Amino acid sequence: MAVNLSAIRDLLLPGLRGVVGKYEQIPSQYDKIFTKHESKMALERTAEMRFLGLAQLKTEGGQTAFDNGAGERFIYNQEHSEIGLGYAITRKAIDDNLYKSQFMPSNLGLIESFQQTKEIYGANVLNTATTYNASVGGDGVALISTSHPIDGGTVANRPAVDVDLNEATLLNGMISVRTNFKDQAGLKMFARARRLVVPPQLEPVAIRLTKTELRPGTADNDVNAIMMTSGGLPEGYMTNDFLTSSRAWFLLTNIDGLSYMQRIPFEMDMQVDFVTDNLLVKAYERYSFGYYNWRSIFGSFPT
Repeated sequence: MAVNLSAIRDLLLPGLRGVVGKYEQIPSQYDKIFTKHESKMALERTAEMRFLGLAQLKTEGGQTAFDNGAGERFIYNQEHSEIGLGYAITRKAIDDNLYKSQFMPSNLGLIESFQQTKEIYGANVLNTATTYNASVGGDGVALISTSHPIDGGTVANRPAVDVDLNEATLLNGMISVRTNFKDQAGLKMFARARRLVVPPQLEPVAIRLTKTELRPGTADNDVNAIMMTSGGLPEGYMTNDFLTSSRAWFLLTNIDGLSYMQRIPFEMDMQVDFVTDNLLVKAYERYSFGYYNWRSIFGSFPT
């Protein structure tokens, strides 16, 4: 049913002091977590390859070792979703509205609705990071796991036991990214934590850990090792308002792997229905959030 006179009955008479209901929106957060890519396909696929392993010791006159294990290991899928929303408003509701400048019939907040929807879909990748998604495929385990398979073993981007955020656990996470992350052949890589991501409930903790020059939470005169260890956190911390766990925390790394793919950018259209004279307004967007490299993130989900 279209928005009609009964839905805006108080806007038909003079005397209202004003009309409220629109508020300042939360600034964009997903673009500080995900790398944006343009897409021209309905389904985007990313292959993770295995390159050469370590060189081997050669004896005098002996044969050179060959590593013929290079090749494709895992495929990560990212399928775009269609996002749409619209509304209809009657001709009389438009004509008789005395407060058009404050309640604009042609703009009831579609842009804001789409922006917040995008934030929720983006945060959902982190909120469900410990649950394996078969549609993504990849290495067969969740984005954040203790057992990502590589040739000859497994690698974790999660503590063996999930831990709350504090000085020791943050340092351990930063060191783990540096020392444990390997490629498919088992070679160490230049992996460093660059940004801490927390829910609003952990922002005070994040501030104390990343904004103090001296060691947080002690009376010692030690330097704050978080700012120096493994290059520190060059991008500091960020708070994501759409994380559902009040205790989960994440470290984004310098390795690309969290992906926002835009297939069709936001578009908005309107027309007047010839039969009813209703104004029809709708918007459409097509995109997806996903990942193709677990080395882009380290996380902990304490309960």
